[in-house]
Amino acid sequence: METAELEPQVLANRLGVEFYLVRQNNTIGCVITIAALEAHFWLESRASDARILKTFRNGYGRICAIAERKWLARPAATRLELTPADFARR
Repeated sequence: METAELEPQVLANRLGVEFYLVRQNNTIGCVITIAALEAHFWLESRASDARILKTFRNGYGRICAIAERKWLARPAATRLELTPADFARR
């Protein structure tokens, strides 16, 4: 996979941000929904792509930690989707 492909991107349907995790020479595609960014990262509704990506980058540490935890729980997964429920306090 090329480096440019690994850059986070707003999905064409604008329902989420696609990003990739790499662990032990394995790469998995992930999507965090716009609903999750709005609910847990203070993204305003109908934000521009630039604002969506800025919000994603600002929350990347937490987003990445949740995605890695989900990947560890589902090691056979080929793709992960992070929704508001993944960020709810337990």
